[in-house]
Amino acid sequence: MKLLIANGRLIDPANGIDGIKNIAIADGKVLAVEDAGKAIENFTPDRTIDASGLVVSPGFVDLSARLREPGYEHKATLASEMQAAMQGGVTSLVCPPDTDPVLDEPGLVEMLKYRAAALNQAHVYPLGALTVGLKGQALTEMAELTDAGCIGFSQANEPIIDTEVLLRALQYANSFNYSTWLQPEDPYLSKKGMAHSGPVAARLGLSGISYIAETIRLHTIFELIRVTGARIHLGRLSSAEGIELVRQAKKDGLPVTCDVGIHHIHLTEDDIDFFDTNARMTPPLRSRADRLAITEGLLDGTIDAICSDHTPVDDDEKLLPFGEATPGATGLELLLSLTLKWGQSLENDPSNLSKAIAKITSDPAGILGKNCGKLSVGDKADICVFDPSESWTVEASKLASQGKHTPFLGREIPGRVRLTIVEGKVTFER
Repeated sequence: MKLLIANGRLIDPANGIDGIKNIAIADGKVLAVEDAGKAIENFTPDRTIDASGLVVSPGFVDLSARLREPGYEHKATLASEMQAAMQGGVTSLVCPPDTDPVLDEPGLVEMLKYRAAALNQAHVYPLGALTVGLKGQALTEMAELTDAGCIGFSQANEPIIDTEVLLRALQYANSFNYSTWLQPEDPYLSKKGMAHSGPVAARLGLSGISYIAETIRLHTIFELIRVTGARIHLGRLSSAEGIELVRQAKKDGLPVTCDVGIHHIHLTEDDIDFFDTNARMTPPLRSRADRLAITEGLLDGTIDAICSDHTPVDDDEKLLPFGEATPGATGLELLLSLTLKWGQSLENDPSNLSKAIAKITSDPAGILGKNCGKLSVGDKADICVFDPSESWTVEASKLASQGKHTPFLGREIPGRVRLTIVEGKVTFER
């Protein structure tokens, strides 16, 4: 089908575009991008979408979204979470390997990619397990997993306790130019913790996780990078001290990128008050000073991208005492709105919207190393059309995700996806 998206405000940070444009789509690709009112030669659309008053952007790229299949279908299914991605405008997403069974064999990766492709929705990019069963002992067959479709290797939230194993893994990964995605958290300093080590946890009687759980692990990772030269992506930074270490590592020229979960941009330890299990996260929500440091890190480029950290959890694992509840929250459908909310919180600057959109399009696409997050002529037509002025209240019944738990339930947030297009096909329309 030939589509014409007319009169929308195109924000394409990768190409430096922010203006009223028409976009012609044919054969699943961007055929032309022209100023509104200018005719596109030799193009007769089958459908014209009037985007007047709306923003048109590349489809969003999410660096961490758990789809829960295989193995955790009681929490979510591939179909439900892919629909959530469409309602959130997310057209490319990275899936961590902590499924059941773990993504440590090529057949499992191929099955996941085949099932995802059959749904004709978001592009799914699996991370393979760095070690067999995520047990931190034997390395996986990285070459075979790469051939099966893995774009990198990760331990998800499972640590490699033996530093020699991590050293060997990074040496091997660097030899073949594989990227490694690590969560910087020391397992011994965090294993008994439930919340950020601070006044709120102390008042509530919850065992704390200090920021040093993050910084100690970062020091180890950076020393291993210096020895091996391996490319590392750090997931879900949470502390001011950790962000400063990454800032210095980048100044030193280390091949490091990092992201932050969308919840940590807005929430702090204060939001777990009254033992709200929806606000139990990994890593934990930290202090206001840490939240301010996250914004500074996003603005100066220390933090490369924002991710949803989508982790659907069912009632049986959330409706429990705080210390027993499973960490995590749904995020795919909130990624746009919470990113816009962050952009609106900055000083009044017309470029803030473009800066915010870059953190969920072109910037994560650069980390992923795939041709997405931009709308150049000839690129796949993965597009989100949204209304930045429309607000909506987060309600469990409005979420397509099978995971209904989020600390933003009942809150009004800005921005609503009107249309999602994947490879030229309209996959969601409100």
